[in-house]
Amino acid sequence: QVQLVESGVGLVQPGGSLRLSCVASRSIFNFYPMGWYRQAPGKQRELVARITGLSNTNYADSVKGRFTISRDNAKRTVYLQMNSLKPEDTAVYYCNLEGNPSYWGQGTQVTVSS
Repeated sequence: QVQLVESGVGLVQPGGSLRLSCVASRSIFNFYPMGWYRQAPGKQRELVARITGLSNTNYADSVKGRFTISRDNAKRTVYLQMNSLKPEDTAVYYCNLEGNPSYWGQGTQVTVSS
């Protein structure tokens, strides 16, 4: 069993920045790809960014150039740096460990509003 704990709940103005963190409870974290997903009200959960164990990354088109995913295996932590935030980035953000089984964090609310 792996627990993922997210932090970085925030209310931020458009154009602002926020960093989300997700800490895994076990070191198996180091071997698996990690992803950040988000779900806005009335919408399906979507992949925002993904990072492999070797730190190869990919991003949703809507966040390319604005968001950066990174990981620190020594701290069992994955980060999502979000810059130039837009109101449409408002959602609950979840981290995911792509193991078998897959594990999810509890979600953290990000609200972008003036």
